[in-house]
Amino acid sequence: MDSRSPRKGLHAGAADGDPAASRGNVKPLQTSCVIAGGGPAGMMLGYMLARAGIDVTVLEKHADFLRDFRGDTIHPSTLEVMRELGLLEGLLKRPHQKVARIGGQIGATKVEIADFTHLPTHCKFLAFMPQWDFLNFLAEEGARLGNFHLHMQAEASGLIETDDCISGLVAKTPAGEMRIEAGLVIGADGRGSVIRDLAGLKIENLGAPIDVLWMQLSRKPSDAPETLGRFDAGRIFIMLDRGDYWQCGFVIPKDAFVALKEKGIEAFREDIAVLMPSLRDRVGELESWDDIKLLTVKVDRLREWARPGLLCIGDAAHAMSPLGGVGINLAIQDAVAAANLLAAPLKKGPPSLAELRRVQMRRAFPTRVTQAVQVFAQERIIGPLLRERGEITLPFPVKMLQWFPYLRRFPARAVGIGVRPEHVEI
Repeated sequence: MDSRSPRKGLHAGAADGDPAASRGNVKPLQTSCVIAGGGPAGMMLGYMLARAGIDVTVLEKHADFLRDFRGDTIHPSTLEVMRELGLLEGLLKRPHQKVARIGGQIGATKVEIADFTHLPTHCKFLAFMPQWDFLNFLAEEGARLGNFHLHMQAEASGLIETDDCISGLVAKTPAGEMRIEAGLVIGADGRGSVIRDLAGLKIENLGAPIDVLWMQLSRKPSDAPETLGRFDAGRIFIMLDRGDYWQCGFVIPKDAFVALKEKGIEAFREDIAVLMPSLRDRVGELESWDDIKLLTVKVDRLREWARPGLLCIGDAAHAMSPLGGVGINLAIQDAVAAANLLAAPLKKGPPSLAELRRVQMRRAFPTRVTQAVQVFAQERIIGPLLRERGEITLPFPVKMLQWFPYLRRFPARAVGIGVRPEHVEI
């Protein structure tokens, strides 16, 4: 536990002399590590640190995890981590779909892109599971540990600073402000990270030429299996099997949503029906634009992930494109690396800045490589495809994958395992 006495000052939170503090609404708590954000990175890190015997407090700003259109792909490398933690069997009892191969349709040709059945992992498949099920599972497992504390409806709003070192945070809750003093503050609060902004950490924006519209359409037992979707001139439509419904993504050029809405919902439904004729009988389920959620795609990363007393991981450190669905995987790998590197220092007290920077040193390379591949695919494949108006043909790399099935193992490894996979060491 941090033995320093916090200086009376906050960053953009309840300042000294705040009326809320004088009314006694601030609830002082102490913990070894406080994590802002109950997503995959925050929950995994919280669980692993608590499992290692460290007192951890995780803050989630919502009342539950039930938010749709989040990444629902659990990769083989993540399943390997769950196996190493002894949690895999319990996790796979939750509703999920196993996908051993990924394919789709480009123009008039059906193709297979990736084959996971040869991966050197225990689980040779992607698991499609609603993210709320995954997070609820981690929360339930964490609750079995006496030093794992999860606070729902607690949103980080300020940082506490002691002698130029972050020593805790302030959170807004329905009962008032909560003040938490900690040896380490983790920002795992996503691509719109409040913690990152409060800490003044600088972002390097790599750009993204696309956005994605997410929606649900019912699934019939007679529907053919889809594990990717349809790529055509000017249009890309993704379909993910979620059991009784399809989670669908419609890829659009960056900032094109306003113009699309001006054409009307009827025109949008027709675009889907033209791409996927099998869905024509149910596009009417999209009654209005309220049934469609816009994901503004970002690809960025922090130059520095840490300040004294503070570390950002996951999307707070590096927002990923939805290409390949690897964002969750990268976030969880960050959490595993952070737990491996910081568990021992946290048992002694607040980690040093050098110890925090070791996490970035470990994870910066896989982040940069993955983002470079995503940016290349966005600029050289996805962007031109969306601008195309004529008949499209298979790109040469895709032709190679059809001619030589062995090559499908390479994209499977890139998506399913990634660069420098982490393993549980504590």
